This record gives sequence, C-alpha cells and structure tokens, in this order.
Amino acid sequence: MAGAVAVVGSVVAPVVTASGAAPACTVEYSVTSQWGNGFQSAVKITNNSAAVSGWTLTFDFASGQKVTQGWNAKWSQSGTTVTAANESWNGSLATGASVSAGFLASWSGSNAVPPAFKLNGTTCDVDSEPTPTPPPTEPPASGSPPALHVSGNKLVDAAGKARRLLGVNRSGGEFMCVQGYGIFDGPVDDAAIKAIADWKANAIRIPLNEECWLGLSNIKPEYAGANYIKAVEDLVARVEAHGMTPVLDLHWTYGQYTGNSAGCSDVHATCQKPMPDAQYTPSFWSSVAGTFKDDQAVAFDLFNEPYPDRATSSVTDAWKCWKDGGTCPGIGYEVAGMQDLVDAVRSTGAKNVILAGGLAYSNDLSQWLTYRPSDPAGNLVAAYHVYNFNTCAGETCWNSTLAPVAAQVPLVAGETGENTCSHGFVDQVMKWFDDRSLSYLGWTWNTWDCSSGPSLISNYDGTPTSYGIGLRDHLRALNG
Repeated sequence: MAGAVAVVGSVVAPVVTASGAAPACTVEYSVTSQWGNGFQSAVKITNNSAAVSGWTLTFDFASGQKVTQGWNAKWSQSGTTVTAANESWNGSLATGASVSAGFLASWSGSNAVPPAFKLNGTTCDVDSEPTPTPPPTEPPASGSPPALHVSGNKLVDAAGKARRLLGVNRSGGEFMCVQGYGIFDGPVDDAAIKAIADWKANAIRIPLNEECWLGLSNIKPEYAGANYIKAVEDLVARVEAHGMTPVLDLHWTYGQYTGNSAGCSDVHATCQKPMPDAQYTPSFWSSVAGTFKDDQAVAFDLFNEPYPDRATSSVTDAWKCWKDGGTCPGIGYEVAGMQDLVDAVRSTGAKNVILAGGLAYSNDLSQWLTYRPSDPAGNLVAAYHVYNFNTCAGETCWNSTLAPVAAQVPLVAGETGENTCSHGFVDQVMKWFDDRSLSYLGWTWNTWDCSSGPSLISNYDGTPTSYGIGLRDHLRALNG
C-alpha cells in the first residue's frame, strides 16, 4: 500500500470589508494529497462583490513550505510569501463567480495551513485548521507484489528474479469522473478485484484522468481532487492486497485538438488527445509520483496512446514532438514530451518503473530506441498496444520493430485485444510475447459489447466473454 494518504486540512477564509459587512469574497484552501516531503493543494476564490478584471492572491507559509509548480494561476514565491496571479483567460470574475487553482509544494516538519490570505490587497481573517498528520504506513499485505526495477531487458524484483506483467486493464477512471457519473465504471471492491486475481492475473492497468486528479473546476467536486485521489489509492491498495502490480496510466488529458483523427473538439480531458499537455500533465505526474514513490510495486504509464504522427506528415517531427514536446506541428496546445514527464516523475525522488508508448496509438515502436527519453533511475520500459485492426499487427512487423526494442529494454503490451468476440488474434499475440518472455495486458475488464469494446467479461464476477475466455484460460495455464 502507498505510504501517502489523501489528507485534507481545509479552511474557509472570508475577506471582510472594513465596515464589517458581508464578506467581499471567500477563499477555500485545502490539502488534497500529502506524501513524504511534498503535497498538493487546491485554492478556490469566490468573488461576492463587484466584478473584477484581474486578481492576485497572496499568503505566507509558516512552516518552510515551498511551491514547486502550479496551474490555473501564475505561481511564484519570495521567501515565505506565495503569490498567485490570474492567467490571461481567467482574470475576470463577475459577482458570485469562482476560480480554482492549485499547486504542488515541498514541506518538512509540519505542513501548517497558511495563517492569512490577501486578495487584491485585502486581508482575510482566517480560522485555520491544522493539516491532519498522515497515519502510519500500513505494513504490506502478505500477498503484496514485489517492488520492480529494470535489469537489462527484464523487469525484476529486489532479488533479481524476472517478473512478467500479465493481466488486464480496468477502464473507468479516465471517463466516469469527467462525465459526472462517478469515479469507476462498475465495482472495484475487494470481491471485484479478487475476481481478476482468480483469472491468475498478476497486474492491472488503471487508466486515469488528469483533470480529475488535479481537481480542476470543471469536474464535480465529489469525483475530483482529494476524493478522486483517495479512490485511486484505495484501488491500488486492493490490487496489491491480491498480489497484483498496479500500473497507473494517464489516459485522458487537457488540450484542444481538432485535427486529423481528433477524438473530440473539447479542450477538457474528455477524450484521447494526440499528446500530453504542458499546462497540466507534468503537475499530474509530479503529484502521482509523489503519492506513490514509497511504493515501488506501482508502475507509471506516462501517456496512453500518443498519436502526434496523425497531426503532421513528417515522421521525424512526430518523434521529436513525442520526446521533447513544445510547439508541435498540427497540435494547437503546448505539448509535454516524454522527457518532460520522466523528469516530472524523477524530480520527486520516485524510482518507480515508467512505461512510455510510441507513436500511432502506441502501435509504432520503430524509432523508440532512437528517441527514448533519458531516465536517471534506469527504470524505463517500452509500451506497445496491439489490436487486430492495427497496422503493426503481425509477426513480420513484430519481428522487425518490436524484437530490436525488446532486446534492449523490457517490453510491455499494455493493451491487447480484438473486436471479433473471439480470441484467435490475441492467441497469436500471446504466443509471440510468451516465446520471448514479454508482458501483456488485455483490454478491458468491463462489461461492454465485446465487438466494440472489446470487453473481457460479461459480469464483474469474472464471467468471460467469448473473447475473454482466451486470456483467462491462458493466464490460468501459465500461472495456475
């Protein structure tokens, strides 16, 4: 189980007028997640007086905290004083309107709530509540999966024993929250996780949504921020209690893309985008990595299915975008490259295994070795997705593009599947990967239509579809 807990110390700080009339505004401050030497906080400002065209929030830390990065405001710190100034697009606050922002910070000793706030120079009276102390880390369950690291082209445990990741995806955390329906699609209680373990799976990939994790204002609060983080932590703990490796995958992200193969026209994280965004994704990974850095059994999949190659005709430009981000051809928002995300994870001190998928929705690894990011921890893994309708979906392509990668680094097929309601294609994939002692996870443990999902199960008790039978029986034969 992760050493971090989602602790929430919150204050409501009324900005009072000189005459003692009704508050001119309200500031809500909360710690949404806290770990060894870092934390994530949310700030919500509600304007109850005349409309303003710009705002600046200032406050002083009392315990040596230091802001490292933030979102939805221009964050800076001088000494103990923190300043959050509006962005160009959220400076106007009508009467009754609110704006939310957030930040990541370091701390040591204690993490006291700031004693006072000033909004546009007006001092706020604050009734502060101390941030609760995280409870002691629970000892690992007897069935906990091992801490993992990379040795050559293998994933190994602390004793150096090779470990393959063989399991399923558990979709839901990427879309339910942003659509306002909940956090996960279907049950994720102990019985539901045990049903996956009963297939003899040893890994579960868990797709996530960056706006829900960061608690941005467009998400219902009951499904965002501290509530979302706690739900993910609880699921990770249950997965580990059944001896399986959790793979946390960033699936849906912010940024408007309306070009070739666009999944949606929405700027929000409501579909798969071609690349992660520089505005929020590094903060997401710094927070996730900080939360789970003391649990090296958790693996991080940086970005579900990059497809910058659909936005440009230049394959070289696409791979450069993939690695380094920045201003990428055909993509209208600032991109965070894979190197940026590796750096965000490692800046927290986390040494967890990191997965990075290639181009063409992670189906193209042809230049992965050429452009692979630098990882100071040496724990980088190549991720690959394959379905029967993909371009690279046969032994000729696998031999020419996957085999060279697998010879140098661990290779994980984070998603495998077919839309035929059968398992003939997946059987071929598993054989090729088995012959080379590689890892794979089936998409997906959800009760959807296997001809369109594809879905492995028809019931969360583990009843397989005709497609899921292939993976279930194979895992039981390998691990039974």
